[in-house]
Amino acid sequence: MSATLHDEKASTKPGVEHIDTDLNDSQHLAAHATDFEDHDGTIWETLKRNPWAFLWCLYACWTIVLVAFETQAAGAVVGIPQFRKDFGFEFPKGSGKYVLPAAWQSAFSGAPSASKVVACLVTGQIADWIGRRYTLLIALVIAFIAIAVEFVATTNAVFFAGKLINGLSIGIIATMMVGYVGEIAPLKLRGILTCFLGVSYGVGPLTAFIIIKYTGAVQTRWAYRTIFCSQWGFAAVAAIIWPFMPESPWWLVSKGRNDAALKSLHKLGYTGERGEKRLALVQVTLEEVKKETAGVTYAECFRKSNLRRTIISIMPMCIQSLSGIAFVAGYFTYYLQLAGYTTDMSFKVQIAQPTLSIVGNFMAAAILDKVGRRGLTFYGLIILTMFLLITGGLGTNTANPAMVKGTVAFILIYSWWYNVTIGSTAFALLAEVSTSRLRYKTVAIGLAVSSSINVMWQFTIPYMFNPDQANLGAKIAFIFGGTCLICIVYLFFYQPETTGRSYQELDEMFAKGVPARQFKKYKSTTQERNDAAAGAMASKEV
Repeated sequence: MSATLHDEKASTKPGVEHIDTDLNDSQHLAAHATDFEDHDGTIWETLKRNPWAFLWCLYACWTIVLVAFETQAAGAVVGIPQFRKDFGFEFPKGSGKYVLPAAWQSAFSGAPSASKVVACLVTGQIADWIGRRYTLLIALVIAFIAIAVEFVATTNAVFFAGKLINGLSIGIIATMMVGYVGEIAPLKLRGILTCFLGVSYGVGPLTAFIIIKYTGAVQTRWAYRTIFCSQWGFAAVAAIIWPFMPESPWWLVSKGRNDAALKSLHKLGYTGERGEKRLALVQVTLEEVKKETAGVTYAECFRKSNLRRTIISIMPMCIQSLSGIAFVAGYFTYYLQLAGYTTDMSFKVQIAQPTLSIVGNFMAAAILDKVGRRGLTFYGLIILTMFLLITGGLGTNTANPAMVKGTVAFILIYSWWYNVTIGSTAFALLAEVSTSRLRYKTVAIGLAVSSSINVMWQFTIPYMFNPDQANLGAKIAFIFGGTCLICIVYLFFYQPETTGRSYQELDEMFAKGVPARQFKKYKSTTQERNDAAAGAMASKEV
């Protein structure tokens, strides 16, 4: 079987895709039997069969912690008095209190989002050219350089440059690792592991806030430099483990490097016949996708059924950006201080936010496959919208201390529920809905578009929120509640249920144009072939 499954036909030109189309019946049989096995068994059984794939997905999650830590640092440092003193101005005059100019505040948070957009789109091309491993290495090198610039900065311009450079690293890692988890995660663990990406986006801020809690009151530059220094630790761990990281077998097969793909599968725990059968599944899936996808360019993401898949993949990420998380994640500490909380108390309350977010992510991991992607996203966003409107309503009476405390409570509730719902489901949908050949480019588009929306918020929120500007305070939640209402309508009509579907099944269903609300009950031809293949393989063994 080995000779037929991984006959080496590698392309000699970098970036040129080469998929072996001379697959025989035994390979198709092995592929469908493997797909059947992926649907069979419990989550725990799948974990016991695939511990290495699980661990490498956790490594991907670790790199996302670096992304989340840096992303949060841009907004969190604004809440450090010494940072505002060193980079801002006294307001009002003679008060001894300092604020950061709205223009620089927007620039510090918007710069990494803007460069992230560019990085995401470039990554979609580079990852398909040089592979996943070396693309990640480039990101880590950029991260080390950017952190150094942030650390030594003493002026707004230099600090801005550091943030701009770091945005490149953020964009590359965020794009790379979402796609990587989508490629190597076993079917039964795909929902859980994509939710763990959300956990990483909570662990990063939590770590940042804990550090700020103990260093934020220091009256030297170390009050905020400790944050930037800590980023080196996350990057260093990722760099130490990187040499052992297996390349994506999907990328290797797409380049015709089937022997290398089999070795990569061995590193992921698919040894012996399991590796041969897994390789066959990858080959057959890519072969079938090729019928709907002429190439691997960005233009292909907008042709035929790929256009629908691209929209469905990226919309949940866009909904994340439209639902208010840019304000809640970036400005909560500042809001607490403006609302009258002491610096020390604001940091204590702030720590509760990422803690609740992590709890929400773990809850999502536990219920995602039971409730389903569509149900948790749609009904979850309805409840999230209610929380936003209530928060805005409470913010209309800031003279009442009870109302102010109410806004704080609902922002914390929002942080929890957001991560139970759209904060987790968006990563699952982004990773699994896109076609296998275009996964990284689709992920890149999704993150680039959502980051573009975040850029818009980062440059407008300070002017809507800051006391020296529009001074909306918690009433800003009305704006996000309105955008969520529009998103709810989209989800009702266009969001399909993809829970429990293999990539082969999804390819078939999108190619046939199955309506979104019929996905859940649809009986695919792939399922029938899987059942037949499993029976045939069982007969051979007997």
